Amino acid sequence: MMRGDDDIENGPAYNPTGGARQRRNFAGNNGSDYNHAYSSVPTGNGDISRPQQAGYGPITPSDGDDKKQYASFNASTLSSTQQPTNFAAACCSLCQSTAHLTEGPNQPYYRDNFNDQPYSCSFGTDEENGIWMNTSDQAGTIMAFIVWVLLGYSAWTFTALARSGGIPCSVAATYVTLCCLALSSHAKTTFTDPGSVPQAAVPNERMRREMGTPDQPLSMCSQCQTFKPPFSHHCRICNRCVSRMDHHCPWMNNCVGAGNLKHFILFLLYTWTCSVFSLLLLGWNYFMCAEEDCTFNVVLTQLVRAVTVLSIGALLFTSSMIMNVTFGLMTGIGTIDRLKKKANGLIGEATEEPIPLKDVFGVGAYITWLIPIDPVFEDFDRVMGYSTPQRLLREEMRDEPARLYSPSGLSKDMLSI
Repeated sequence: MMRGDDDIENGPAYNPTGGARQRRNFAGNNGSDYNHAYSSVPTGNGDISRPQQAGYGPITPSDGDDKKQYASFNASTLSSTQQPTNFAAACCSLCQSTAHLTEGPNQPYYRDNFNDQPYSCSFGTDEENGIWMNTSDQAGTIMAFIVWVLLGYSAWTFTALARSGGIPCSVAATYVTLCCLALSSHAKTTFTDPGSVPQAAVPNERMRREMGTPDQPLSMCSQCQTFKPPFSHHCRICNRCVSRMDHHCPWMNNCVGAGNLKHFILFLLYTWTCSVFSLLLLGWNYFMCAEEDCTFNVVLTQLVRAVTVLSIGALLFTSSMIMNVTFGLMTGIGTIDRLKKKANGLIGEATEEPIPLKDVFGVGAYITWLIPIDPVFEDFDRVMGYSTPQRLLREEMRDEPARLYSPSGLSKDMLSI
């Protein structure tokens, strides 16, 4: 049960100034408030001669205070480690950092320290929405709600079994805990940005080195009219390009991409574990009742039978999806790419590399791999396949002192002294 993308793979060549042109058009429609919301808080963007000469277009409107702010620049802001935007982080940032508040054309905005993107406390999949949620697919919303109903129903049934003495309370508590972990992973998959490509996206450092080579062609999404990273696809339901998009899952009411693949895998694993645990427990209870006199009421008996049927269906579905995701990680080919290659007879000519687990679960402690929290990537730009002018500028400013005081950054005259 998955849906694909609606983009043109061999689209026109990428125009690096496309995102800037759309920002200028948007600014003209919304006045100076939009420009103010896009100004850079930590460092400023006044002196951007080198990025402009590189052909990436204007970054943001100048705030005219670069030298002063650069003197007090905080190096921690320049870290390339970044967590995908999600509804919890957006709300926490808004509540904890009132200094980032600024009035927009219709509602207050706050600025992200890392991306300099404007967000608002509204639901949606656009760049200005701070709470990621697909609101355009009512069927997907219903299907995501059904998942919660089914898992909640199974947890309630096991609780009723424990109260009747059919199973130990500790066993029921374990099952309920697994259900809670599965539901938490489902919520994180639904409300986490799957890796949407912003309008200001530009090729990352590696792609800029290989720009124009046959092995690394650059393309532009015909729907978003912006840079299209490798292995990304345009989802016609979310109406966004998603980095390393695997598929659009209606049961999640969201795309599965680089930003929420960890949560999707955890949901599959915990749901699979719940199904196996349920079948083993109900089977053991069935054979015990065959030898002893178990006095279950008629209603509880019917509930247990329904849970058994649901567990069998969930086990088959999650097993197939786990094999599908595992194949994608081992080959580096997502579901959409694999279907397209198979249709064109190119599946045997694939040259993609396996996806490292640290690009899915992050570089945190191994225990965090089992918890539905956002992964922290070692190199966010490499994982997502794109960068932004703000990050390119800040990385250049971060590396500037190192070049000044390193032998490679000294001129020949200085080295001859």
